[in-house]
Order: sequence, then structure tokens, then C-alpha cells
Amino acid sequence: MNGYAMKYATTDQSDQNELVKEHVSLVKRIAYHLVSRLPPNVQVDDLIQAGMIGLLEASRNYNASQGASFETYAGIRIRGAMLDEIRRSDWTPRSVHRKVRMVAEAVRGIENEKGRDARDHEVAEVLGLDLIEYHKILQDAVGCRVFSYEDPGLLGDTQEEATISSQPKQLGPLEVLQNEDFQQSLSVSISGLPERERLVMSLYYDEELNLREIGEVLGVSESRVCQIHGQALIRLRARMTEWFPKNKEKK
Repeated sequence: MNGYAMKYATTDQSDQNELVKEHVSLVKRIAYHLVSRLPPNVQVDDLIQAGMIGLLEASRNYNASQGASFETYAGIRIRGAMLDEIRRSDWTPRSVHRKVRMVAEAVRGIENEKGRDARDHEVAEVLGLDLIEYHKILQDAVGCRVFSYEDPGLLGDTQEEATISSQPKQLGPLEVLQNEDFQQSLSVSISGLPERERLVMSLYYDEELNLREIGEVLGVSESRVCQIHGQALIRLRARMTEWFPKNKEKK
């Protein structure tokens, strides 16, 4: 074990404090990267606070013998803590969740009947909305969905529907199987999306571009990218109903 790894393998409190001080900039970097992809009502200070907790946990639990550098390990824990904070806070109004479920049901009905991708005007007509109202729902649907393809929270409504936490932990055999099944089902569903929706999902979740950057790639406005992203999420939800138990509305 080299000197750098030996330093980070210690459990001494003073060394843990030094680790935290050295990596505060990492917390801020991750927070500002995430907030650029979130709605404006999400405060970067909230993400930094959550990320600091993740960094503290990383300084206590890091084991250099596992092979990963401390920065790599801490980055995972920091980002996971921020995503968990997003889930807990759930800045998206409950009315938006209700409308998303309503649109997903309409999309599912149209696609089952027609045997092809549902079109915007068809969904709007079924819901008795004009296209402006429908596109607003699509934009709202994006909400705080900044999770990875591997996370069931990507398509869920609330923290309770995200069955696997972003924080590293020991999963039981059933959870491992559920996670693998979700990834496989999601991969198949994504491959069946219309080309532009599939491209937006790849640029947003794989390449981690923000909406403005994706708009520059596609040659469309940021608001249009938001609509396409929302449509993709709703279409995926409509095609993966087995992963989402019926929710009872809370008053």
C-alpha cells in the first residue's frame, strides 16, 4: 500500500478531518454540476449540505484495500447523498405527479390501441387539453429526475417508489435481482423510444449534458428539449407499469 493509500486507510479523527477539508471543493463541484440540471427552486446550498454529510461518511468508511481512490469513493457517496436529499425533499408538487400518471395512462391506452408510439396531439385530445397545456405537463414531468438509468427512482413519483437507494449498501439477493430486472426492462424500453427521445435520454443521463447543451446539439430550444425529455419519461413509465404500484392519493 503506498503512502497516499495508507493515509486514507487510517481511522484517526484528525486524519478524517483533514480528508474532509481537502475535499470540500469536490462537494461544491458535484453540487454545481447537479444544480445546473435541476429546476430553479432547488438551492445549491441544500445540495452542498447533503454532500458534506456524504463526505463525512466517506471519510469514516473508506477502505483503501478495496482499490478505489478516496476521491472516487467519496464522489460516489457525495452524489448519492445529494440525490437522496432530492428524493426526500421532492420539490415537485403532488399535483404534477398526479398529472404525470394521468398522461402515462393515456399514452399506454393509445399505444395499446394503435400499436405504435402515441403522438402529442393524440394524447392531448384524449385528456381534453390543448397542446400548450400538454407541453407544460411534459416540462413539469422532468422535475427532479436526475438519477441514472440504474435507479428505479428515475421513473418513480416519490421516495417510496425508488426501491434502491443511491447510497452504497449491502443488498440482499431479492434486491439485487430486482435491480438487475429493472435495468434490463428499462434498457429494452429505452431502445424502443422514438429516435429523438432516445437521443435526449442518452445525452442527459449518459453524457450528463444539461438541457441548454442538448438544445445546441439538436438545434432546438431548451424548453423543447425539456418537453422531449418529459415525453420520454412518461412514455417509459407507461411501458413499465409493472414497476409502479398504484398510488393512493393523499389529501
